[in-house]
Amino acid sequence: MLKKVFALLMLLSLTIFAGGCGDNQTQNQANGQKLVIYTSMKESLIGGIIEGFKKQNPGVVVDYQSAGAGKIMAKLEAERQSGQLLADVIWTSEVPDFYEMKEQGMLEQYQPSNFSELLNPFEDYDGSFTAARLGTLGIVINTDKVKTAPTTWDEIATNATYKDSFGIADPALSGTAFMSVALLEKQFGWNYLERLRGNGAIKSKGSGRVIDDTATGELSACLGVDYITAAKIDKGSNLQMVYPKELLMVPSPVAIFKDAPNKDVAKKFVDYLLTQEAQQMVANAGTVPVRRDVKMPEKYNLPMPEVALDTGIKIDYTEVMANKEEIIQKFSELFK
Repeated sequence: MLKKVFALLMLLSLTIFAGGCGDNQTQNQANGQKLVIYTSMKESLIGGIIEGFKKQNPGVVVDYQSAGAGKIMAKLEAERQSGQLLADVIWTSEVPDFYEMKEQGMLEQYQPSNFSELLNPFEDYDGSFTAARLGTLGIVINTDKVKTAPTTWDEIATNATYKDSFGIADPALSGTAFMSVALLEKQFGWNYLERLRGNGAIKSKGSGRVIDDTATGELSACLGVDYITAAKIDKGSNLQMVYPKELLMVPSPVAIFKDAPNKDVAKKFVDYLLTQEAQQMVANAGTVPVRRDVKMPEKYNLPMPEVALDTGIKIDYTEVMANKEEIIQKFSELFK
């Protein structure tokens, strides 16, 4: 049985990121400095940051692999089983995963050189991971189908407008979706999720897919990530993000692996990611940076960084980590 599980993990390791973005292996081998990043961030967010880092570090070849947090963790487990970790840096939005990796001794303790300039959402911060953005989620509506934007979370569970037409990304696949479910449960209890399901809310495959389905009109609305929604709006989709007063704020941590093959370059990347230049790209992509000295684009109607930090629903991440499997299983049974 163990052999079968290991074989499956290795298969996942080979196939999960087959469509990932990055420079090819030949280039990596030919260059003395390289960096491998595993991330759940989409191209619209991370693409410009990678290019900015490469301009400042022209001798570095960067290979970044993008997938949902669940798939990333499966790949990392496969690599650990094989005895060879390939990644240097991980950047996702499933905070409990970082606590788990810290507990397992996988993460390098590194406090970025510009840490004093940042907003820090982690009271127990010790350098194992650092927030690189304060991601927000809200109610994303298709403005062709929803004429009056909702103002409360309760409307989604009661209004006939959203009957059988509200989507939530699968928390087993998406770290952001998992955290949003955990936050909603913390604020309103499971009864709210049960009422959502009672109004016909459906489980979608991922954070990008659920917004795509809302943009096409297959769904009237969804629980959506800020910057993924912003990218669709920029391309002409008739979408609008609505933030009820109970703000879903999900930090996106970045960390360096203790066994990173290219640890020195990894530290340079983390430092760059948290500079004003890179954090301005974070804001321009339609999500909330972790710096105060960044200009926020008015078109996305995002909360200011301090507001996102102060008003976001508070949660005990270690408690969420302990209950992660139970939360996912309970959600999956409810939304099957």
